Amino acid sequence: MARVYLSLGSNLEPHRHLRAALAELRERFGELVVSPAYRSASVGFDGAAFVNLAVGLDTELEPEALNDWLHALEDRHGRRRDVPRYSDRTLDVDIVFYDDLVLDGPGHLQIPRNELQHAFVLRPIADIAPGFRHPLGGRSMAELWAAFPTGSEPLQAESLAD
Repeated sequence: MARVYLSLGSNLEPHRHLRAALAELRERFGELVVSPAYRSASVGFDGAAFVNLAVGLDTELEPEALNDWLHALEDRHGRRRDVPRYSDRTLDVDIVFYDDLVLDGPGHLQIPRNELQHAFVLRPIADIAPGFRHPLGGRSMAELWAAFPTGSEPLQAESLAD
């Protein structure tokens, strides 16, 4: 089994899509560790604010198979792939870490994800896995978050409850 950390985000009906995605992840993978959710400005385009969170789970799937499963999850929730890469999204789910694997693969499969440089990915992972060490730099998620210039990308805590 591999320990995996995912980043989930949405800026189109985010509460509905994130809650549904968490339910499907639980159904497929069992127990999840789920971070608090955070609202932040969109990055890379002018769009509605995103709500993001992180999930830790254990899986027997290889990275490519997990990535395919996650793409199908996004598709089930209306993810459009015929629009620019940086655009509004019903659901965006990325593998940020897969144990200590370093991989550049097909289908934008990049582990660890470069988006870890953004508060909306780093903060939720630091919340649920503060001691996890980045496989390239060796710094813990808590250390990376402590060094992050938080004023550059403000986050607002967001409840997913109705």
